[in-house]
Amino acid sequence: MESDIATLGLLDDEEIELDNAALLLSELDHDGIALEPYYAMLDDIGDRLAAFDMADTPAEQGEALAQVFFDEFGFTGDADSYDAPLNADLIRVLDRKRGLPVSLSLLYVAAARRMGWTAHATDTPGHVLVRLGDGPPYLIDPFHDGEPVPGDRLAALLEGALGPGGKPGPQHVAPMSNRATLVRLLLNQATRAERGGDALRALALYERMTAVAPDHADAWWELARLQLQLQNVDAARGSLSAMLEVTRDPKKRELITTTLRAIAES
Repeated sequence: MESDIATLGLLDDEEIELDNAALLLSELDHDGIALEPYYAMLDDIGDRLAAFDMADTPAEQGEALAQVFFDEFGFTGDADSYDAPLNADLIRVLDRKRGLPVSLSLLYVAAARRMGWTAHATDTPGHVLVRLGDGPPYLIDPFHDGEPVPGDRLAALLEGALGPGGKPGPQHVAPMSNRATLVRLLLNQATRAERGGDALRALALYERMTAVAPDHADAWWELARLQLQLQNVDAARGSLSAMLEVTRDPKKRELITTTLRAIAES
């Protein structure tokens, strides 16, 4: 299984199938589980979506996705136990048909792409959405049953994240790369683990992030921070050195160099 995750890190971003990749990551936490029933469910979703192959516009495609995922299969957001770690664990999301915005969005995106539709998860603060089409952003919200997200609703959604007077901009609905989407899924799990006092679990999740997205500098930094917290100095030094290889940001490079020097002198 670990070798499969390492292989993901070697793929070109566009070669990554989001739902399959997320299943492989989830499998790491379910020793001995058979993935065939989950692949079969994804196939069933695809078969039902194929009935909407004449959906040409983003609005029609959004309606089709909502029809299949919510109306027919019952997928929706877990508002009652939002912070439960299982909401970012794709095996449990498929079992319960409940999840976070990011876990549900990657399911929608992967299914849409298999139809040949243009779909991306968005880099929206606090609440990932699905963006459909090649033109002006057409947004739907898988957490809220695939409902369309017009401008006024987007503004309300972002109000808490942007603060008073903050206005939505193009950057708030920018498409995320496949790797960034997987990192965001793992980050949800890692932050919850650390908040719950489980540093070892958080460490394992940051290790997965660096395997899937080896160029993601912030994941290396957080991994090094936890390694130092757990007094694994050699591992932290290696993570910081890896971060130094992938970041060109002068401020980050200076911080890494300073930290490495402090470790050497301690």
